[in-house]
Amino acid sequence: MPSKPIKPDPKKPEVNKQRINEQIRISPIRVISDTGEQLGVMTTDEALKRAREVGLDLVEVAPNERPPVCRIMDYGKFKYQQRKRQHKTQSQHAKIKEIRLRPKTGEHDLQTKVNHARGFLEHKCKVIITVVFRGRELAHIEEGRKVMDHVLALLEPLCKIEAPPSHQGRRMVCTIAPK
Repeated sequence: MPSKPIKPDPKKPEVNKQRINEQIRISPIRVISDTGEQLGVMTTDEALKRAREVGLDLVEVAPNERPPVCRIMDYGKFKYQQRKRQHKTQSQHAKIKEIRLRPKTGEHDLQTKVNHARGFLEHKCKVIITVVFRGRELAHIEEGRKVMDHVLALLEPLCKIEAPPSHQGRRMVCTIAPK
């Protein structure tokens, strides 16, 4: 009984998307030099020989083109730059932290929350300051406004106000960002 062909596991990501050097089986290919100059269409063996002469790798960059496009480059350096670029785009997502307060929050608790917000701002995170009203506190929105203004005054040297305090249902919300 013949064995079944092994199928790739759909859960595992494809580790090596680009074929390099001897993994490139198709011939002929269009070759680009390490300086970006078009070398033209040639056999895979000839392109591999040219890459070896300059001590670099032959990397398939456009496998779906006819003929496939390959580039002579340092593959290790290329992978490093790709990872670096990917890490940079992932780290640029704005991190948003939230500080929740109540109109009757005590002074010491307020200082603690402000210190947390200060830490978030120093780590370049945006901070949403929320004052939550419960029950009859909704009748005294000005108390919540005083708390919000006090917190903003304490954080003023470190931040700029992105969205001024606004009342939304049972909450008063303000967004601040680091300077």
